[in-house]
Amino acid sequence: MTLAASHINPGDTAWLLAATALVLLMTPGLALFYGGMVRTKSVLNMLMMSFVSIALVTVVWLACGYSLAFGDDAFAGLIGGLKHSGMAGLGPDSVHGTVPTLLFATFQLTFAIITAALISGAIADRAKFGAWLVFVPVWALLVYVPVTHWVWGPGGWILDRLGALDFAGGLPVEITSGASGLALCLVLGPRLGFKKDAMRPHNLPMVVLGAGLLWFGWFGFNAGSALGANGLAAAAFLNTLAAGCTGLLGWLFVEQKRDGHPTTLGAASGAVAGLVAITPSCGTVSLLGALVVGLAAGVVCSYAVSWKFKLDYDDSLDVVGVHLVGGVIGTLLIGLFAVKEMTGGAEGLLYGGGIAQLGKQLLAVVAVALYAFAVTYGIGRLIDRTMGFRASEEQEHTGLDLTVHAETAYDHGVLGHGAPVAHSVPASTQKVTTQA
Repeated sequence: MTLAASHINPGDTAWLLAATALVLLMTPGLALFYGGMVRTKSVLNMLMMSFVSIALVTVVWLACGYSLAFGDDAFAGLIGGLKHSGMAGLGPDSVHGTVPTLLFATFQLTFAIITAALISGAIADRAKFGAWLVFVPVWALLVYVPVTHWVWGPGGWILDRLGALDFAGGLPVEITSGASGLALCLVLGPRLGFKKDAMRPHNLPMVVLGAGLLWFGWFGFNAGSALGANGLAAAAFLNTLAAGCTGLLGWLFVEQKRDGHPTTLGAASGAVAGLVAITPSCGTVSLLGALVVGLAAGVVCSYAVSWKFKLDYDDSLDVVGVHLVGGVIGTLLIGLFAVKEMTGGAEGLLYGGGIAQLGKQLLAVVAVALYAFAVTYGIGRLIDRTMGFRASEEQEHTGLDLTVHAETAYDHGVLGHGAPVAHSVPASTQKVTTQA
């Protein structure tokens, strides 16, 4: 909704400016998180897949993505119009609620960026970089933009017509990225040596640093979704912290009981699982609900990441096990734990609201997951048949850093016109490289 410029609230605007910067930081944080989890020969490629998503999604979003997602509904709650293509008609005086429309559009852009980048973890070590450059903008337009309109756009069918709740992105961010990651896993097939070779993270401190940056940025992600410096933002902020903590503890508890030792990777993954699950529910549940949501995600996701070995799909960095499963948990539990003090009316089953809200949440989850999976699978197949999506066996065996980007994580510089220096690995790192 566009209001007069006099309705801009300086406090709300200042908070959303900060929140936007926090969410943008999540993508470099994700790059480090993913970069530490892969083997040494694909670190830079993993970083590049996240960083290039910033540029690709930004161009698409400004061209028509924002208008299609948040423009006035153009067809049955499924898609917006093209009125603001190229950000036409929007200037410094345009207002969305109590903040500048241009700021709101930028805030939403940062969500689109990290959602696309999340998918890369499912196909780490084996995707052509050129194919990824084609996939990201097409996927953003055909999957992320429509689902975002369904959930948050004016007249979108999920929120405005169905009445399902999603405060900060369980449906358009977590479930779409997880379902899309699963689709691409099936399109590309497993990595060479899947289920045979040890594919351990090459740098756990890097993983923890990335998880820390993600957690830091998540406060902007969730509390910023209140679109104001207010009590709802504060509640979402605290719920985010609480769920991240119980997610971490839940994952470590499972590791200790199942494996006999808690791990650093488990702590980082558990925190992320809790944060994923609280994303849709941070503005709808009480603090107690947030603690339960995070704990449930930490426990369930710690088991879900092993499903790939039983079901034979190679989700390299557990996008399905954490983001799809965590997103489903957080979205469904709104139907149990929603409180009217947070929602302004709707209540979950455990707070006297009946089963109706849970049913709405379930329908939204199924619709979004199926749509994202089907469309992504189609995009992936089309790219694979036209230009090839899977890297060659030689590229995968040698490593995408060297074969695609002509550099490695140990390069100290390049010679003129981009000619790489001879690639040598310090003796102190040879053991790590061999294991990777």
